[in-house]
Amino acid sequence: MRPSRTIRGRTTAGAAALIAALGLVTPVAAAAETGLAPDAIAENTAQQIGALQAMKKNLTAAESKVDSKLLVQQKIQKHALSAQAVPQLQSGAEISPAGTTLVDIRVDKVSQDLLDTLVKLGAGVRAVSEKVGSIRAELSLDAVTQISQRSDVRRVEVADGAMTASQLANPGGPNQANPGSVPESKEDLSKRLTAEIQKATAAKSARTSADAAAVITSEGDRAHNADLARQQFGISGIGVKVCALSDGVNSLAASQAKGELPANVDVIPGQEGSGDEGTAMLEIIHDLAPNAALGFATAFNSDASFADNIRKLRFDAHCDIIVDDVLYFKESPFQDWIIAQAVNDVTAAGALYFSSAGNEGSVANGTSGHWEGDFNDSHKPIGKYAGTAHNFAPGTGLQIYNPLSDASGSGVPVILHWSDPLGHSSNDYDLYLINSAGNVVSFSQNNQTGTEDPYERVNTTGGAGLRLAIVKFSGENRYLSLSALRGRFKDSADGLKAYATPGVTLGHSAARAAFSVAAVPAAKAFPRALEPGDPANPAGPYPAAYGPGSKAERFSSDGPRRVFYQADGTPITPGNVSATGGEVRQKPEIAAADGVSTSVGGFNPFYGTSAAAPHAAAIAALVLSGNPGLPPAEVRSALINTAVDIEAPGVDNLTGAGVILADKVLQYTGASPQPRAVAAKPTVTPTDGGAFLDPGDSAKVTLPVTNDGDGVASSVSVVLTSPTPGVTVAPRAKSYGTISPGQTGVNDFTLTVPATQQLGDPVVLNARVTFAGSLSPTTQTFSIPVGQPSPVAKDFAYAGAPVAIPDNSPLGASVPITVAGVGRASKLTLSVDGTECSTDQNSTTVGLNHSYIGDLVGTLTSPSGKKATVFQRNGGGGNNLCKVVFADDAARPFSSVAAGDNPFTGTWRGTQPLSGLVGVADGTWTFAVVDAAGGDTGFIRSVSLHVNGFVTPTEAGATQRPATGRPGGVHTGPVKPQ
Repeated sequence: MRPSRTIRGRTTAGAAALIAALGLVTPVAAAAETGLAPDAIAENTAQQIGALQAMKKNLTAAESKVDSKLLVQQKIQKHALSAQAVPQLQSGAEISPAGTTLVDIRVDKVSQDLLDTLVKLGAGVRAVSEKVGSIRAELSLDAVTQISQRSDVRRVEVADGAMTASQLANPGGPNQANPGSVPESKEDLSKRLTAEIQKATAAKSARTSADAAAVITSEGDRAHNADLARQQFGISGIGVKVCALSDGVNSLAASQAKGELPANVDVIPGQEGSGDEGTAMLEIIHDLAPNAALGFATAFNSDASFADNIRKLRFDAHCDIIVDDVLYFKESPFQDWIIAQAVNDVTAAGALYFSSAGNEGSVANGTSGHWEGDFNDSHKPIGKYAGTAHNFAPGTGLQIYNPLSDASGSGVPVILHWSDPLGHSSNDYDLYLINSAGNVVSFSQNNQTGTEDPYERVNTTGGAGLRLAIVKFSGENRYLSLSALRGRFKDSADGLKAYATPGVTLGHSAARAAFSVAAVPAAKAFPRALEPGDPANPAGPYPAAYGPGSKAERFSSDGPRRVFYQADGTPITPGNVSATGGEVRQKPEIAAADGVSTSVGGFNPFYGTSAAAPHAAAIAALVLSGNPGLPPAEVRSALINTAVDIEAPGVDNLTGAGVILADKVLQYTGASPQPRAVAAKPTVTPTDGGAFLDPGDSAKVTLPVTNDGDGVASSVSVVLTSPTPGVTVAPRAKSYGTISPGQTGVNDFTLTVPATQQLGDPVVLNARVTFAGSLSPTTQTFSIPVGQPSPVAKDFAYAGAPVAIPDNSPLGASVPITVAGVGRASKLTLSVDGTECSTDQNSTTVGLNHSYIGDLVGTLTSPSGKKATVFQRNGGGGNNLCKVVFADDAARPFSSVAAGDNPFTGTWRGTQPLSGLVGVADGTWTFAVVDAAGGDTGFIRSVSLHVNGFVTPTEAGATQRPATGRPGGVHTGPVKPQ
C-alpha cells in the first residue's frame, strides 16, 4: 500500500504517540524501514477505523440491533460523525430522494401490530414472510431507530441484495448497471411490449405450418442432443411441470404471442416480478421440453419472499422441477439459510431443484474474487479500541490486505462470512474497504454478541487500488469466507499480492439435494474480455454436440463448498469449525449450455449460468416425462454418471461431473412415450327434455376423454362416481378402448339426482381415468348445477369511501361487498363501475383510478374463503378501470388488453373463472387490489358484484326480467358443468 500523506507531509506528535501505542507503522517509518509488507498500516487508516470503532463501542441495546451502515448514515446526516474523521467514507446505506431507505426487519413473529406500526410510521411495506419472520419495508432513518426498540424485532438490516447469474455475462442488459445509459421507464416498457405483441400477433396470423422455423430455438437444444433424444425416445416433457424463479416475466405475453411460449404459464398472482430473465429461462425450458407445463414466481421481492415462493411453487402450484438463477448476498456458505431451507423442504417432498452455480469466476481461470480459510492472526492491532487484522499471506508471510483489480469497478458486493452458527455468532469480525491512499471508503462492523448472524458486507466504490481488510474485533478464531461477487482479486501496482481460493459457489445452490449448474458455451464465444488483458473466451460446438474438448465459461463459479452446520445449527463436526472440519459438498455437480438464442430483448444471446440451469432442468423434465415417478436419486445418478467429462480429468471444481447430454441420460434411464388420458368437461342432458337438471331428474352425461400424451393410450376406462348423497351414476365404469395421441374418445353415462337435492346444491362428479401407462390414473372433478339459474342478476355494491391502494405493497387495499337474500349462486359477474370514464389518473368518476393498471393484481374472495384472480398485471401503463365487467362467458380475456385500450371498459374474461366461487352467496365478499410495482398510486372507488341465484318452484312459471345492462339471461341447451 502506498503510504498516505499526513497533513503537510508531517506526523503530529499526538498522532505519532497514538500510532506508537498501537504498534502501527507510520508512513514515514514504512518508507524508511526495509523488509516491511507493502500493506503497512497508515496513520489515516488507523484514525478512521478508530473513529468507526468508537461508535461501535457506545451503541445502545436498540442500536445494536441496527445495521452498522444505517447507524453511520444517521450520524452522518445528523453531523454526529464529522466528515474530517472519515473523509471519503460511503456508508453503503442507499437513501432515496424522499429520505427513505429499504430495510429487512427480522422478527420473532410477524404481527398485525407491527405491520400497523410500520404503516403509522409512513413505511412502505414491500414483502411480508410469516414463515421466515421477515418484513421488507421502505422507511425513514428515524423510523429505523423506533422500530429497533420493539422487543419482537431482532434485527433491522440494509435490505439484502440479490443478483441473477446473467448479470456479468449480459453487460448493459435489463439487470446490469450500465453507466451512461438511461433505464427504460415503465411507460416505455409498456409501449415496447404493446408494439411487440401487436407485431407478433400479426405475424403469427400470417404464419403457415411451413413457417415453424420462425420460432427461435436455443442452440442448447442441439448442443445437448435434446432434439435427437425427443425423436429417438418419443418424449416431449408431458406429465411434468417445470417452474422458474428469477427477476420477472415482463415479456411473457409477447413471447406467447410470438409462439415462443404456450398460452398457459402458471404465474403465482402478485409474484410476476419485474424484468425478463424469467421469460428467457422459460423459453429455454420450452425449447427442450415443449410439452412440459410451466410456472413462474419472482425471487426478487426479498430473500424471505424468495424462500416462500420456492415452497409455493411446489406445494401450491405442484411443480415437479424448480429452477432458479438468483443469489442473495446474505446466503451463508457454511449453513443452509432460509432460502436453502426452502430448497430442502421441496426436495424432501420429491421435487428436483436446479440452481445456477454463479458467474463469480474460478481460480483455474484466474477470474476469482474469492478467498476462504482459517483466520490467521497478523498480531497487528487495528483501530483505536480493539481488534487484530487477518493475515492473508500463507506461511511466514505477512499481508493484511487483499487487493481488488481496478476493473472490478463500483457496486461490487463483498461479503464476509465465518464459521459460527446463524443467529448465534459470538465472535465479532468486521470488514473494511480501503483505497490506495489509506482512506476507509466503505465498512461493515455489526455487533456479534451471541444472537446475530456471522455476516458483514460492503459494496466497492470504484477507483484504482482498492483493498480489503478483515478485522477480528473480538472472540475466537474462525474459518472465513470472503467473496467479491463479480469482482476479482489481483496483484496491485504497489506490491500487494492477490490471494484467491476455490469455492465461491455458495448458498442454496450448494444445498445437498440441489443441482448446482456450471455454464459451457453452446455456440459463439462470449464477445468481450472479462477484464482487460484476459485471454479469449471459449466457443461452443453448435451445430455439433458437446464433447470432451468443450470448455466452461471463464466466469463460471467454482467449488467445492465446505459446510459446518446442519440447517438447524447443529455442528457437523462438533468442536471443529476450521479448515479440517464440516463436510465438503461437490459443487457444481454438472454443466449445461449458455450463450443461446431467445426471443427476449436483452437475452439474445443469453449468457451465464442463468441460461445453463434451465437447460439442465429441461433435460431432467425429459427424463421424468419418459420415466414417470423416477426417484430423484436415480435422476441424479443418471445426470452425473452420463455427463461428458470436460476440463480437468474426473470430477472437477469447475464443471463437476461434466456437461450433460440428453440422449445419454435417457439411454441410461431408459424412456418410453407415455400416454396421458384425461377426462374433459362433460355435457349433461336431462332425459325429460328440459333445459335444466332439477331435483329428481335423470340425465345423460356425455364424458369426453382426451389423450394429450406422447404414447398410445390403451385399455382406457373411466370410473364415474359422485360423493353427493343420493346421487347415482350408471354404469359406474365404461371402457374407452384405445385412444391415440391427440385424439378424444366419448361415452355416455346416466345420472340420477334425488328429489331431496337442494335447489342450487350442485352434484359433484369424480372421473377416474385408467389406462396402460405410468401416468395412470388421472382424476378430474366436475360440479354440475342443479336447478334453473335465475335470469335475474341481483346487484350488490361497495358503498364506502374510496380506499387508497398502497404503492408497491403486498398489504394491498380491499373493500367489502355484502350479499344477502340470494342463497346459492348460479352465476357471478364483477364490475368495476363509474359514472364517467376518462384516462385522467386522478379521476374521481371512474370505478378504479390508477396511473399504471399493469401494476395491479385484483382478486375476489367469497364468504367461504375461496379466491379467484380477476386481473393480473394486465394493461401496461394504461390508466383506470371504468364500467368494466368481468364475466366468464366474455369473448375477450383481460390479459389481452394493451395500454392504448385505456380507460379499460367493456366486458372481459378474468384471469381465473368466477364460477369457481359459486356456492352459498350470502355473506361478505372481498374485492382486493395489490400494487406489485413501485411508482404509481390510485383508489378503489366503485365496485359491484352481480349474483344470479336459482329459480324457485313458485317462480318457475313466472316471467323473469333479465337484469338490464348486466350479463345474464335464460340458459338453453345442455347443462354445463362448473
